Amino acid sequence: QLQLVESGGGLVQPGGSLRLSCAASGFTLDYYAIAWFRQAPGKGREGVSCISSRGGSTNYADSVKGRFTISRDNAKNTVYLQMNSLKPEDTGVYYCAARRYGSGSIPICGYSGMDYWGKGTLVTVSS
Repeated sequence: QLQLVESGGGLVQPGGSLRLSCAASGFTLDYYAIAWFRQAPGKGREGVSCISSRGGSTNYADSVKGRFTISRDNAKNTVYLQMNSLKPEDTGVYYCAARRYGSGSIPICGYSGMDYWGKGTLVTVSS
């Protein structure tokens, strides 16, 4: 079964850090760009960060630039989202999604046309 599984969410105080993981099973992430999305309570889903298949290209939403870092370890078939200086407005369910742009490794990533989605992990930033 092809799936993505997120982990690492939890409750953290403002200013704290969390590292989310997105692990793939049933397929290899080598040729997939990965994006992280989040959905805050009562709001729509937004793209947070993405990374190309080999990690050469990344993108961040303005709201997380300088605080979040996306990375990947293809040997472990896992993508990470390091979140520092967390704010209450970072609260939400975080999802990872994968998209293959074509054969081989293509240095682009984005937030549309995703092929696979995880079920999400909840991040709560509160004192």
